Amino acid sequence: MSDFEINKTYAEINARIQAGEAVVVTAEEMVDIVKKDGPVEAARRVDVVTTGTFSTMCSSGAFLNFGQTKPTIKAQKVWINKVSAYGGLAAIDVYLGATEPAEDDPLNKVYPGEFRYGGGHIIEDLVAGKKVFLEAKAYPTDCYANTKCKKELTLADFGHALLCNPRNGYQNYNCAVNFSDRTVYTYMGALKPKCRNANYCSAGQLSPLLNDPLYRTIGIGTRIFLGGGLGYVTFNGSQHNYNATRGENGVPTRPAGTMMVQGDLKQMSSEWLRGVSIQGYGCSLAVGLGVPIPILNEEMARFTGVADDEIFTHVVDYGDDYTNGITRDYGKVSYAELKSGQIEVAGKKVATAPLSSVVKAREIAEILKSWIMDKKFHLGEPVDLFPTADFSFKGKK
Repeated sequence: MSDFEINKTYAEINARIQAGEAVVVTAEEMVDIVKKDGPVEAARRVDVVTTGTFSTMCSSGAFLNFGQTKPTIKAQKVWINKVSAYGGLAAIDVYLGATEPAEDDPLNKVYPGEFRYGGGHIIEDLVAGKKVFLEAKAYPTDCYANTKCKKELTLADFGHALLCNPRNGYQNYNCAVNFSDRTVYTYMGALKPKCRNANYCSAGQLSPLLNDPLYRTIGIGTRIFLGGGLGYVTFNGSQHNYNATRGENGVPTRPAGTMMVQGDLKQMSSEWLRGVSIQGYGCSLAVGLGVPIPILNEEMARFTGVADDEIFTHVVDYGDDYTNGITRDYGKVSYAELKSGQIEVAGKKVATAPLSSVVKAREIAEILKSWIMDKKFHLGEPVDLFPTADFSFKGKK
């Protein structure tokens, strides 16, 4: 028997959505509701909480089927707009990685790491309706006689286009600083010497996995907002670390869970999939991601009521020692502090900057809320949940 006073099922919530009776709020709105009324009453009133995040997610890419040639071909080497795609999938399926750079980028010959165009930009170009140029080379076989092909394609010309991101929506991440004597260029952006800036990358109280810290509802089969279209969580993501150190509210204080996500690229929009070039690091893809959290009981109400001042991350030095595997930790800060624009590190005031857009995250949560309220989106009950550590909630009832 459940210990919770309020208990709902996915079927009950979906029935309320279909009837137009579901109460749907964003994660930011839920913070105020739980603070004012408490988790039990919040669970009684609210059916779904919507979350959102929009940020660079390097572990992203797309499976593309580019259509057979005459005679037929089994592509071995493939380039799209001079960006190498992996062709070892047989015949005409390829995987294009977001961080793969163009091979003919002249800037990189002068400044290594200064790639201006790569796989993420191609994904943006495709969903924006632009043409791309594909070149393939192959060895001949009796059933695949062709050895090369060249063609111009739009997204509509690909027989299959699946956005497939092995690791997205990181559950918390470091706040990055640099105590070395030189500027370092990282996936966390440019970090000035002697700790003159601090970069962070999370939407905080809007971020999906921070609203379901123990993975009670997010799992294999969860339906999500992905790149402006419909997507699914298809597995826990690579580097999923469910044993990360957690606070009393269950929220990890270090990088923890991740999601593998997939969706039909042809449904998506260049507003929510944007190619990115990071100075000194390379290319990537910014991804819009939103997850609905069903409020099954007061525990989920409590989790989704978490506020920025209750979510903490560690300040980590990304200076010279970091590349040698030496992590120097300068304590914890809350997302309320980070979003204020300034934190204190080692006794000095340091300006902060986000790599994750809270404005766009808020917009995603609102879009997903409207989809549910307009009966255009129903919840997908996971067929299995992510691995999680044993944890007893120690917060206030």
